Amino acid sequence: MSKYEQELKWLALVLGIASTVALVNNWHPWPLFLGLPFCLLWVYFGWLRTEPQLKYINIVFTALYLYGIAKYLWWE
Repeated sequence: MSKYEQELKWLALVLGIASTVALVNNWHPWPLFLGLPFCLLWVYFGWLRTEPQLKYINIVFTALYLYGIAKYLWWE
């Protein structure tokens, strides 16, 4: 895999925590902008290779984040 995979795993962890904190504190739209790269990292690297369905779950969440960001940018 990538020589930067471990660093990207830490980045994904930070993005996931930041997205959750933003969601809990109602800092809209930050959960969308922080959650999207989190999902994209999971989709790209397919971490937890013993559970491939997680990749597809993150593809679904990626689509939902993109919808939310588009809605925020164009309809608000």
